[in-house]
Amino acid sequence: MPELPEVEVVRRGLAEHVVDRTIVSATLTGARVARRHAAGPADLAARLDGARVLQADRRGKYLWLVVQTPEDDPQALVVHLGMSGQMLVTSPTAAAQRHLHARFDLDGGIQLRFVDQRTFGGLALTALVPDRYAVSSHPRGVPLPVSHIAADPLEPSFDRALVVRLLKARDTAVKRALLDQRLVSGIGNIYADEALWRAGVHGLRPCAALTKPTLGRILDHAADVMSSALAQGGTSFDALYVNVNGAGGYFDRSLDAYGRTGRPCRRCGSPIRREQFMNRSSHSCPRCQPRPRALPAGRR
Repeated sequence: MPELPEVEVVRRGLAEHVVDRTIVSATLTGARVARRHAAGPADLAARLDGARVLQADRRGKYLWLVVQTPEDDPQALVVHLGMSGQMLVTSPTAAAQRHLHARFDLDGGIQLRFVDQRTFGGLALTALVPDRYAVSSHPRGVPLPVSHIAADPLEPSFDRALVVRLLKARDTAVKRALLDQRLVSGIGNIYADEALWRAGVHGLRPCAALTKPTLGRILDHAADVMSSALAQGGTSFDALYVNVNGAGGYFDRSLDAYGRTGRPCRRCGSPIRREQFMNRSSHSCPRCQPRPRALPAGRR
């Protein structure tokens, strides 16, 4: 699934092309694209007709447009990208893509399309609620379904010291904690592997067994690697992860651990190993990131 850099690339594209425009008409195809919108696709399309796009926003991997509808206060159009969702800005006369599930005609002669090959994504209109973080980068609030999500390492409200304390109190594998969006958002499988490789820590090491400076270094590496990925348009392993113009990122060429099974570690030359973890693949260096001793099942 797309992680913070990939979602931020899409958000920036929406901010450039869609913000301050009015949705002239909205068309949704099928019910699945609006399955998270309780009233269904017809209601969602009707409520978005005439809405003004005020802002393109994000927290971690979660993306939304703040829209002002004619009848309501500002609300959030939450965009669940899922595994293959794309938000594409194009001309209304451009040929329709396969797997096109929603299109929004905007003033100024552009069209915003939601394309989703695997149909795990979708759209929903929801209320905005106050952000629970005191120093907020979301002055209009956050969508209700996102209100439990923690701040991510690239936003002003991220409290590094607090997250280090929360991690230190966890007697669970450090990679599992990094993937917990209630502790720190935006970090997924790719960038967790990259941050842990940079820190020289195996993902099965318990948080409680690591020092606070080590946990802080892992968070700093996560922020650094995601910033680097963002500068290169994100990580695109196939044609599904693209920006609003349909172009993929190229940070995959700079990855040090993820997806490099059997290739030499850039530090020591040992072949990168691949292991199963939480129904995912974890990648690490056997020399730079030695596995911890066998742990009780409850601590993994």
